[in-house]
Amino acid sequence: MRTLVISDVHANLNAFQAVLASAGTVDRVWFLGDILGYGPDPNECVAFLQTLPNLTALMGNHDAALMDYISVERFNQEAADAVLIQRDLVSFETRDYLETLHFKIELDQVTLAHGSPRNPIWEYILTPYSAAANFVEFDTPACLVGHSHIPLIFVQEEDGAVTTLLPEHGDRWLAKGKFILNPGSVGQPRNYDPRASYVIYDDEENTWGFYRVPYDIEPVQDRIMALGIPARQATRLWTGS
Repeated sequence: MRTLVISDVHANLNAFQAVLASAGTVDRVWFLGDILGYGPDPNECVAFLQTLPNLTALMGNHDAALMDYISVERFNQEAADAVLIQRDLVSFETRDYLETLHFKIELDQVTLAHGSPRNPIWEYILTPYSAAANFVEFDTPACLVGHSHIPLIFVQEEDGAVTTLLPEHGDRWLAKGKFILNPGSVGQPRNYDPRASYVIYDDEENTWGFYRVPYDIEPVQDRIMALGIPARQATRLWTGS
């Protein structure tokens, strides 16, 4: 079975469509949250998400802020401004769908969380130290997270030490031990690679393949600027930062 693992679309329909075209036929999709925030296409991205096969989807912190489940006061000003603009754009259908989502879900062999298993809304797992603190928070062999927009793998060794892997485009990692994996961001990558990021999990081979795909950025930037979303959210798409 081929599973598409994606996160942090951030209302960027061009990137989202490019990922699905690049991934090809998949049997199921695990989405790790933040379908909204930053970008210009909130309703279109939510509608597209719902068409994906055998979908399991989470809510991210930007989604929660748009729904007023959490305050935008903890966001930086540019991120908060984007959320407030999107609140006026989203349809009743979009809101109804967002209400069905959770921040964390445990499946048979994998835990899905937006930020981290111990704090699914806010915590970033970016270091071996933060990863080590989270391994005790899930019982499955794997935990998949988003939120940081950076493709990463943290592996817990037999002696308890944590190894960090920085996968690149085309890498296929053979799973071993207990691990935390981040597929990177579809709609707003932040590891200085502007290409949309995703992972394909092959459960027959037990491999996790990391991929990047270019997409047409300029129309997304034009739509961001036309809506009055802060220009930073447009310009950063060129640099992946």
